[in-house]
Amino acid sequence: MRVALHNLTRRFGRDTSGNIAVIFAIACVPLITAVGCAVDYSRATQIRSKLQAAADAASVGSIAKASPAFAAAGSMTSDGSIPVGVTDAQNIFDANRANLTGYRLNSVTPAVTKVGSTVTSTVGFSASIDTMFLGLIGKATMTVGGTSTSTANMPLYVDFYLLLDNSPSMGVAATPTDITNLQAKTGGCAFACHDTSKPAGTSNYDIAKTNGITTRIDVVRQASANLMDTAKRTQTYSNQFRMAIYDFGASSATIGLRNLFSLSSSLTSAKTAAGGIDLMAVAGQNDAYTADKDTPFSTIFPAINTAISSPGPGTSAAPLKYLFFVSDGVADESNAACLKTMYNRNWGNIAPRCQSPINPALCTTLKNRGIKIAVLYTTYQPPTDNWYNDWIAPFNAGPWGPSPNSEIAQNMQSCASPGFYFEVSPTQGISDAMDALFKKALADARIAS
Repeated sequence: MRVALHNLTRRFGRDTSGNIAVIFAIACVPLITAVGCAVDYSRATQIRSKLQAAADAASVGSIAKASPAFAAAGSMTSDGSIPVGVTDAQNIFDANRANLTGYRLNSVTPAVTKVGSTVTSTVGFSASIDTMFLGLIGKATMTVGGTSTSTANMPLYVDFYLLLDNSPSMGVAATPTDITNLQAKTGGCAFACHDTSKPAGTSNYDIAKTNGITTRIDVVRQASANLMDTAKRTQTYSNQFRMAIYDFGASSATIGLRNLFSLSSSLTSAKTAAGGIDLMAVAGQNDAYTADKDTPFSTIFPAINTAISSPGPGTSAAPLKYLFFVSDGVADESNAACLKTMYNRNWGNIAPRCQSPINPALCTTLKNRGIKIAVLYTTYQPPTDNWYNDWIAPFNAGPWGPSPNSEIAQNMQSCASPGFYFEVSPTQGISDAMDALFKKALADARIAS
């Protein structure tokens, strides 16, 4: 028996046919561990990816244009946290991870803040994931985390000041057809001057209204009202745009900068006020108040400069400032420092009366303060009378009539901030031009910021 056991032991020791199985069994331990680790890591990566997607959705959604945080930021007068945005970000994050399992959420830290005109949302998270195979080597859990940050630029706040020339020259008939019709009704006069010295219903302005003849001031009135509708449709916040409306006075007796509508975010009220824009009343030719000198640019512009407060960066507390100036560009005032002397062989010397293109230096003061000036030049239309031919035509006409190279047009363009000059002929739309200037102002404000 002892010999048989010895021989069996010797044979087992010499037999190598089972080595592969032994080696494979030993090798399986690290191999299985490696595969298990890969499974655990892959699972953790998938869970983290889904949590990261939830954080991304929360950071973006919490400051979207229609979000509570974006609305709240619009009413904030200083920088700081937006609590309603924090709550919204938390809710969005939770909603996007609702069906995800296999982890424990350790923390989620949403933060939504406003700094200047920028709203920022940051959502961070941390989660623990129980392992299945890594526990074999002592790692029972894995921790994953991430952060998502999104920013949104708030719409800029802008104050618009409309300076509307309502002097008698804006009573010129609006189109060549209107000019012909008005001349036929008035015995040759193309201006619908609001002459208060005439009995009611007999002034040229009354005649124009009675006969459905459109004057420049009628078009400006409608264009200004339409502008308020455009602003209302465009704004993101109910108080994003504020409007003020000024003209040159109700009558020659009270000539000077007149505030038709004080700066306000009520665009509906501004539209109503725009409907009241009207031509300046004068007490007949050579009236006792101004002697027909009813376009005093040299006093109007310093006054509007005083009326407009300093511009800011476009926040609700410090809006940008834009002046919309609508005029035919010809001064008529008592001004010894006029660009053009009032003398010619037909009329003699009538200084210090000044009839000349606007002096662009009047606009420089406002522009130097950072106020943008948008100029809408309603092309000065030539009536067929000797006064125009002797006094206005020399600086308005090119070789074949009114010219875009006239001094009036050149000076009006010099008054405007770069890119904010529109010239509108009688056959073009003043309303469309004002809308275009408004949209250009918003685009310019965004680029500049």
